[in-house]
Amino acid sequence: MFDVAIIGCGPVGALAACLLGRAGLKVVVLEKEVDLHPLPRAVHLDHEMMRLFQSAGVIDRVLPDMVDTDGHLHVGAAHQAIRYMGTVGMERPFGWSNDWFFYQPELEAHLRAGFADMANVDLRLGAEFTGLVQDQGAVHITYLQDGAAQEVTARWAIASDGSRSPVRKALGVRLDDLKFEEPWLVVDAEVDGPVRFPEIDGVPAEADLQRLSVMMCNPKRPATVVPGRGTHRRWELMLLPGEDDAAMMQPEKVAELLAPYIGHLPHTIIRSATYRFHGLVAEQWQVGQVFLAGDAAHQTPPFFGQGMCHGLRDVANLAWKMAAIVNDGASPAILDTYQAERDSHVRGVIGAAVAAGRYICELDPAKAAERDAEMVARAKAQAGQRQTAHDLVPPIGAGIVLMGSVAAGERFIQPVMADGRKLDDHTGDGWRLFARGPVGAAQGITTVDATTLADGGKVLDWLKSRGVEAVLIRPDHNVFGTGTTDALITARCQMLGLQLENIA
Repeated sequence: MFDVAIIGCGPVGALAACLLGRAGLKVVVLEKEVDLHPLPRAVHLDHEMMRLFQSAGVIDRVLPDMVDTDGHLHVGAAHQAIRYMGTVGMERPFGWSNDWFFYQPELEAHLRAGFADMANVDLRLGAEFTGLVQDQGAVHITYLQDGAAQEVTARWAIASDGSRSPVRKALGVRLDDLKFEEPWLVVDAEVDGPVRFPEIDGVPAEADLQRLSVMMCNPKRPATVVPGRGTHRRWELMLLPGEDDAAMMQPEKVAELLAPYIGHLPHTIIRSATYRFHGLVAEQWQVGQVFLAGDAAHQTPPFFGQGMCHGLRDVANLAWKMAAIVNDGASPAILDTYQAERDSHVRGVIGAAVAAGRYICELDPAKAAERDAEMVARAKAQAGQRQTAHDLVPPIGAGIVLMGSVAAGERFIQPVMADGRKLDDHTGDGWRLFARGPVGAAQGITTVDATTLADGGKVLDWLKSRGVEAVLIRPDHNVFGTGTTDALITARCQMLGLQLENIA
């Protein structure tokens, strides 16, 4: 019997396999397609995902095929900057730039390569899920492969099988509709030269439009232009009332829509497709021993590029908990915190994306002008207070966090060390306790005297600024809690269902 069966090997399932495989769990991955999907879908990740790639041991594989950029610019109907979320000149507290763009077929190949040599991970291609049955302590999954019915058994199953998720449907889980649906045309192209933009008033001096995601909030046709690695560019163009999906995907129409941006530049259209941008969240993320992750659990409007990020956070959350149960004897009940930790997190970001989508998608010229004036006035009032996308992601507000302690649930910083390594590479992954002085050993926890870190005093300053003696970090880099070292070690032990005597 396997520890975990992963159904679906897109980026979310592949990261789960890397994390669980590195933890030593026995994993089977069922993927219905024989070949990688050849076209780009998601294009954006944030700094937290880069940190998870560190944890999964794949950062050196993915990094050469990614490009970091400088943030986001929203442009009003009169071609004026109405909102700027830039990162030029800002510190990188988590060790990575905030915005990264990639080409999904390349990313998926790198993630699969990350577990390809693990003897404890079994990837089965051409394996199409057909059903499952659960009994006490096991999930029995049936699938078709090469026309033959097959079955596999695992302690847990993670369904990362996409927005149409056959597993979610088999479980009878309904989706909570957050009442956002807009039709958009998505066009990917390789462009030999810089994209052209209209003259835009009020763009900050340091902003390079070629290195920004630019949202054209024009009621004539809202659109988003995003950069990519190399010569790859993406356009997302809202379909207007009465426009036909099939007609809008025709080559001559696509050429007409892109002409203002690329003119006569040599280019190749990779794909054009219409989508409905949704805000949807599964009512149940866990049914017995089966867990929904990624698009199977939630669908996020793309206005802040957090869709894939959500899914990668999902499996990072599950992976460390499953590893704690299998390897450390933690209580299986800790998995019951999965939805409590992730659902409100996802809803918070979807709420922000829906709110942004509503003002981006405004088609009434008078209302758009009113919106623009309000946004410009707000930007002037907040001059010097730049917002970045990572501000959208709230702390974990329930579950395995020491609620009531300072900074509980926040993402912990990752300073760069004097030798050029990042903090996680220096301390290792897993549970880490940083204190303002010498601290003894604790079973299952890496303990670090922050005064000895060659990090320019960043961790020590973090502790001092919050007035705490120590901070305990979870394996997914979120703050478990702050306080005294003994209290933190004891609280962790209690929440994981470990015996106190097992803590040195």
